[in-house]
Amino acid sequence: MSLLAGKTVVVSGVGTGLGHQVAATVVRDGGNAVLGARTPANLAKSAAEIDPDGAHTAYRTTDITDETQCEALAALARERFGRIDAVVHVAARDSYFGGLEDADFATWQSVIDVNLLGSLRMTRACLPALKERGGSVVFIGTQSSVAAPSQVRQAAYAASKGALTSAMYSLARELGPYRIRVNTVLPGWMWGPPVQAYVRVTARTEGAPEADVLKRLTERMALPDLATDGDVADAVVFLTSDRARSLTGQSLLVNAGELMR
Repeated sequence: MSLLAGKTVVVSGVGTGLGHQVAATVVRDGGNAVLGARTPANLAKSAAEIDPDGAHTAYRTTDITDETQCEALAALARERFGRIDAVVHVAARDSYFGGLEDADFATWQSVIDVNLLGSLRMTRACLPALKERGGSVVFIGTQSSVAAPSQVRQAAYAASKGALTSAMYSLARELGPYRIRVNTVLPGWMWGPPVQAYVRVTARTEGAPEADVLKRLTERMALPDLATDGDVADAVVFLTSDRARSLTGQSLLVNAGELMR
């Protein structure tokens, strides 16, 4: 039997990277994927690539800072597939860089509104369906929330994701009696569109070969290759499945061994 046979997974933040990979892995493993994101074109393209005949996907434009839109995405899952078994939160604001001295706290608030409160809004919208038969909530965190990288400074992003991981512990206790599990996957340097862009830009800025920039990253790992967004998606889908039925309140680093805890 397929890992997710008959199950429906809501995935927020489906674009060209990890969100797409998570949704594709859900369908690959026999489940139905309900896709949400702010950009309609990304949703349509992702769904067409994942599921050309449309039998196992549905999508709706969704901004997770809007509670009504979160509720509409959850309603779509119920209308189309009759259930919600898991929700995966990939949607995030990760493009703001800097530390404390140069902080624009209004921007920090917007980062927190998406990364922390948006994930909680979407979770709450899915709760009525999840409570019917139990299920799984998977947050996408970041290794940066437990060990600041030296290559880039993203204090607001790290802080918001750290807060989300802290919220996970409370939710695991609160929702456990309904057999709803709550876990977090913490990617490190993940080979996919954002890191590929970082390597290209850094190489161009330094006038160095891209291979040299990539080598500096991989030298930090215990394994000789970066984890990919597909590797992270595999870990996420495992946590949504019944094979993780006794795992809750856990943070899983998927980082090729760069940081070990």
